[in-house]
Amino acid sequence: MHAFSLAQLILSGFAKHYQLFQEITGQAPTAFASQDWGKIQQISKARIHHYDARVNETISDVKELLNCDVLDESFWYQVKQHYLDLLTFHPQAELAETFYNSVFCRLFDRQYFNNDFIFVETTLKDAPAVAVETEYRSYFPVVKGLKPTIKQIINEFDFQCEFANLDQDIRLLVKAFIQQAPDTHHQHHQMRFDMLPSPFYRNKGAYIIGRVVSQSGIQPFIISVLHDEQGKLCIDALLTNSSQMRVIFGFARAYFLVSTNTPSAMVHFLNQLMPNKTPAELYNAIGFHKQGKTEFYREFLHHLDNSNDKFVIAPGTPGMVMMVFTLPNFPYVFKIIKDKFSESKPFGRDTVLARYQLVKNHDRVGRMADTIEYSDVVLPLNRFCPELLRQLRATIAGSIKIENNHLVIKHLYIERRMNPLNLFIEQASDEQSFKVIDDYGLAIKEMLQANIFPGDMLLKNFGVSKHHRVIFYDYDEVQYLTEMNFRTLPKPSLDDLYSGADLYSVAPQDVFPEQLLTFVMTNPKLKTFFEQTHPELLTVEYWQNAQADIINKVSKHIYPYPPEQRFNHIAKQKRLM
Repeated sequence: MHAFSLAQLILSGFAKHYQLFQEITGQAPTAFASQDWGKIQQISKARIHHYDARVNETISDVKELLNCDVLDESFWYQVKQHYLDLLTFHPQAELAETFYNSVFCRLFDRQYFNNDFIFVETTLKDAPAVAVETEYRSYFPVVKGLKPTIKQIINEFDFQCEFANLDQDIRLLVKAFIQQAPDTHHQHHQMRFDMLPSPFYRNKGAYIIGRVVSQSGIQPFIISVLHDEQGKLCIDALLTNSSQMRVIFGFARAYFLVSTNTPSAMVHFLNQLMPNKTPAELYNAIGFHKQGKTEFYREFLHHLDNSNDKFVIAPGTPGMVMMVFTLPNFPYVFKIIKDKFSESKPFGRDTVLARYQLVKNHDRVGRMADTIEYSDVVLPLNRFCPELLRQLRATIAGSIKIENNHLVIKHLYIERRMNPLNLFIEQASDEQSFKVIDDYGLAIKEMLQANIFPGDMLLKNFGVSKHHRVIFYDYDEVQYLTEMNFRTLPKPSLDDLYSGADLYSVAPQDVFPEQLLTFVMTNPKLKTFFEQTHPELLTVEYWQNAQADIINKVSKHIYPYPPEQRFNHIAKQKRLM
């Protein structure tokens, strides 16, 4: 087989993958219009598993035509060069590189994973860049006027469902923009709108993303579109605050469903709106998590090449299931499953793997950190501090080996580093502590609405993000809420107490909500505050009602922005005044 033919074969495999991926994504508008929220979840889950299936398909095609038992170095070097040439003007070139890497790495042993045969670093830096303008449309209010232009923009999204009162929504939108970004307000002939042409769908919401270009500079914005109680569309909120926008694109949320022909151009546009977001985070956010993984690895290699900090044990209470370490100047933690668990953890490695996969496939509702999963990771041995190496040998010897000057880790998870909630509270003021404890309660409630029972709800298993959001990150006891049995604690009689017998039996899935604070909080002030703000979480009825909602398919929307941003909320407040 000719090297060029093989390069074409692999690129054809990628083309099939991308076409089918976009077809799956293309089901989102109809599901949103018909309010088929179960379908939205099915689409999200299908996309996560789609990539591996297409890679395996391509590998089978290669093996039918080529002996891959031994690496023919000269031949595969030619294949890569032909493949690279085919990508010169390819609109998804960076994704096609990653697809090629996946095919090669599954065909051959990792000893061949270097720049000669795969794209460790992208080779597209010198290729003609995809014009960002191919990804957005521009509108000029000077032609038709401000409100007619906004109406044209929204109508061109074709939501397949009518608005209840679009003219009123536009008036609220213009007013909100003037209030939120007064410094960028100009006459309509002094501005331009740049809009991404496809809505970003997630859960029960659709998001319109764009920017206003004026003499004051660039003002990014996100418009939230929802269904009202009658099933018609309404604009729910305008977001212009960069911090709020970053939360909407946060690492604890499900991936957006959005169609694009040139992902690099879309990521570049989004990066201009949210410059603090990395390419890895933005590729993840728009559903290309494999490309996000590639971009993250490149960021990690760049950090290793341009720093000298050493891996150390991560701050926080040591876990019973995971060994966790970090690089002080790199904002992530590395988690490896221990060889042996504490006796209080009656499950094994396969259960942990399954539970992390459960969260990966699930709606994380802004409360569960995304994880990046790697196998056979090679790290420089001299970057590990002695104490960490000692701990690794003591806890995860079965998952590591030393080869020359490198430590090879068989399997690990990587998560965004956060300040453990228990450590945050130790250093926080009373006001800060009360706020995060309130958010801790909200985090639990929002996970329950997504059919997630976090299991171990100790404060050490939650982190505080830089936006002071409480996010769960320890998944070894995660289960579906509907699988649990919530019970009321029996009230013993005097005879029961004197008998010395067990007062009640406890099955593995039994949970007693009344005991939540007994095990979670020792600070009396925080305990009292939690009882005041979230008393329902201490009642069995609340948990059982949450189960009933899931069973009855009552889908609740969890707003990824503050309630005071909502137009409906503002209108209600005015009616009360």
